Amino acid sequence: MLSDDAPSLSFSRLPEPLRACWTAHTQALLDSFRARVGIELIERGGKAEDEAERLFAAPFVVVSHGAETDPILNYGNAAALELWELTPEALLVTPSRLTAEAELREAREHVLAETARKGFVTGYTGVRISSTGRRFRIKEVTVWNVTDADARFLGQGATFAHWTPL
Repeated sequence: MLSDDAPSLSFSRLPEPLRACWTAHTQALLDSFRARVGIELIERGGKAEDEAERLFAAPFVVVSHGAETDPILNYGNAAALELWELTPEALLVTPSRLTAEAELREAREHVLAETARKGFVTGYTGVRISSTGRRFRIKEVTVWNVTDADARFLGQGATFAHWTPL
């Protein structure tokens, strides 16, 4: 399913510390996506805050996690927050492994390991679970390594525009 509805959560309504953090992280997401995949994730231009607003409001999912041993989600645009039924505050304390059911985590780990080796993976399909237990299939997912301007590994991002409730 491709979501045609505009996400209801607004970037401008996020708490200022979170907006500032996600504005900076948006640059790492966008720059590393372009560097790895060779295309832009969104139309670039304007101030960093403008790009952060556009990515947050995009009609497709963008989510990322950090580089911890058990990575914690560190970004989700409005579409991701709605799909996983999370508030921004809840997202920031969620281990990314919990976005998949226990019996499906091995396949998830495999794609993350492949991404770590290759820099990015496209065409991934898998089943995920929301914070309330709602299951959905994600399709045509691109996963990429997120780095900062100094090429330091920050974690991994994922984006997709197609999902189907199960």
